[in-house]
Amino acid sequence: MIPPVQSKLPHVGTTIFTIMSGLANQHHAINLGQGFPDYSMSEELMNKVNEVMHKGWNQYVPMQGYMPLRESIAEKAEFLYGTKIFPDTQITITPGGTYAIYTALTTILQPGDEVIVFEPAYDSYIPNIEINGAVPVLIDLQFPEYKIDWNEVRNRITSKTRTIMLNTPHNPTGAVLGEEDMKQLQSIVKDTNIFILSDEVYEHLIFDNIPHQSILRYPDLLERSFVCFSFGKTYNCTGWKLGYCITSPELMVEFRKVHQFNAFCCHTPSQVALAEFLKNKEAYLSLSGMMQQKRDYFVQLMKQTKFDLLNSSGSYFICAKYDRISDEGDKDFAVRITKEFGVATIPVSSFYKTGTDNKVVRFCFSKKNETLEAAVERLVKI
Repeated sequence: MIPPVQSKLPHVGTTIFTIMSGLANQHHAINLGQGFPDYSMSEELMNKVNEVMHKGWNQYVPMQGYMPLRESIAEKAEFLYGTKIFPDTQITITPGGTYAIYTALTTILQPGDEVIVFEPAYDSYIPNIEINGAVPVLIDLQFPEYKIDWNEVRNRITSKTRTIMLNTPHNPTGAVLGEEDMKQLQSIVKDTNIFILSDEVYEHLIFDNIPHQSILRYPDLLERSFVCFSFGKTYNCTGWKLGYCITSPELMVEFRKVHQFNAFCCHTPSQVALAEFLKNKEAYLSLSGMMQQKRDYFVQLMKQTKFDLLNSSGSYFICAKYDRISDEGDKDFAVRITKEFGVATIPVSSFYKTGTDNKVVRFCFSKKNETLEAAVERLVKI
């Protein structure tokens, strides 16, 4: 007899991404739902990984990550954000940004702690909180701009508040935080024991010359923050599952205690290749312009449809209202257009634990132009 398992995530089922991608495959739909490119990554970086594998870089590197890669990350952080980061004590390489987020939360959360989460939110946040016995405190971003109401944040803070979670550029909406947001955050956490977890995996995919307000710009915030990044999102290789976390030396000691007994270390050839590739500033500085062209092209194409696109200032994503088409709930609508019109999207209510439904779906525009064109040819028929 199989012993019964008391689930630590009793309310979690199959993710909406798996469901919609499965529907897309079943109905031969164009998948604008899940966030991954359908075009190739850098040939130079692929060749570099192959080269270092043949040179013998196939065994473990230190638990903290390959030191030359951490040094390259520190150089990049100082170049972009003007902050000195120490690669030996403040950076750990992780198997993806989501892993970094989970490890950071596991490092600091105790049962009963409260974590402020802004919804709609990336789907891993709340399960990561709950599996650690902590309590998500949910605050809706202000629709349709998806802005933070900082007065509500102040009203929801209690003696149990342990962490505030940020995500900029934001998944699923493409909203970004501004300088005023960071000032508000500084005033809220000053002289408190509140940590910050900042998900910045789309740091290089920000548009319209808007500066990325990384926590790394603000030393007073960084000392209490875990800042999580993704090479997969930066270099169009999401399947590599490689990222990193930056925090203060004191917090990194605790982060590494958790990390060393989980993944321990990450794929060595990729780290060795990235250590050199990261020194090519143009390879990451050019990403925002390239992705903005895709956003703008998709926006132009979608003018032929009855969808009303919301603003996207960053990420792979743009959201759209469909109230001129249907009054269906967004999940029903997303399923129907996948089956009937052959385009898969993600219903934004899936990013709310409360199920808030503003009749909005999310499109991923990080695709080849011909993929976007083919999708819109179908969407105009709705």
